[in-house]
Amino acid sequence: MRPARKAFVGFGVSSLAAMPILGRRTVRLTDLIRVFLGAGIGGVLRYWAGGWIADRSSASFPWHTFAINIAGAFAIGALMGLSVERGLGSSNLRLFLGVGILGGFTTFSTLSYESLALLESGLWAQGLSNMFGSVVAGLAAAAVGLLVGRAV
Repeated sequence: MRPARKAFVGFGVSSLAAMPILGRRTVRLTDLIRVFLGAGIGGVLRYWAGGWIADRSSASFPWHTFAINIAGAFAIGALMGLSVERGLGSSNLRLFLGVGILGGFTTFSTLSYESLALLESGLWAQGLSNMFGSVVAGLAAAAVGLLVGRAV
C-alpha cells in the first residue's frame, strides 16, 4: 500500500475572500497590498543584486539572472519548509514573502528573453545552458531550501 500523499499547500491564494477579480475568485484588499509591497521590495532587490552580479561576472552569459533565479528557488524552498512543514509563519507572511518578495525578485520572463537572445545570436551552448541549467539548478536549489527549512 502506498503512503498517503501530502495535500498541496501553496500560498493561500485559493482561500482568500472579499474582492471579486474577473468574477471567478475573490481576494482581500489587504492581501493585494501584501503582494504589492512585497513585489516592490523584491523588484528593488533584483535590480540591486542583478547590477552587483553583472558588474562582477562575464558579459557572455547572463549570470545575474541565473544567480537570482537560483537564489529565489532556494528561498522559496526554505520558506515553504519553514512555514508549511514546520508551522513557522502565517499564510499572510507566506503571501508577502513568497508571492510578493520572491515573485518580484525572481524573473522567468528575463530568463526566457535572455535565452532567446543568446540563441538568436548563434550562441546555442549558452542559450541552452541558460534555459536547462536554470531549470535543473532551480529544482535542486528549491529541494535544498526545502530540506534546510525542514531541518531548522
